[in-house]
Amino acid sequence: MTRLARIMEAQLEKQLSKHGVTRLMWCVLRGVGLEQVTTPSALADYICIARPAVSRLLKAMETKGLVVRKAIGNDARFTEVCLTLLGEEKLKLCHVQAKELNAHFMNKLDTASYEALMQIIDLMTEGEDVTLTRL
Repeated sequence: MTRLARIMEAQLEKQLSKHGVTRLMWCVLRGVGLEQVTTPSALADYICIARPAVSRLLKAMETKGLVVRKAIGNDARFTEVCLTLLGEEKLKLCHVQAKELNAHFMNKLDTASYEALMQIIDLMTEGEDVTLTRL
């Protein structure tokens, strides 16, 4: 499982790099744009990385023009992350790449094998503290 995960991560990273986006940036774009995960703290939980890492990631994404952070209310310590027009464009392009990668591996299995694999993964992850969204 680890080997497959690493292969898929490496291939996704390669595909996303064509659009100037890293895998973690893609996770932010997806979280904000598709899942409405809009605070840095919630993004850290969503991506399963430390809050300081999310802060650095968001700063890099702001520099690239992919996101903006806006203060929530009058307290600048609490921010909401929003996609820019460029961020929305990259989300659409990268979403296609992620779907194609998943399809590439899914198509290696017949329907029954794929369904069995999904059931096994659900069984193995049942009761775990981390919930990840399927792409």
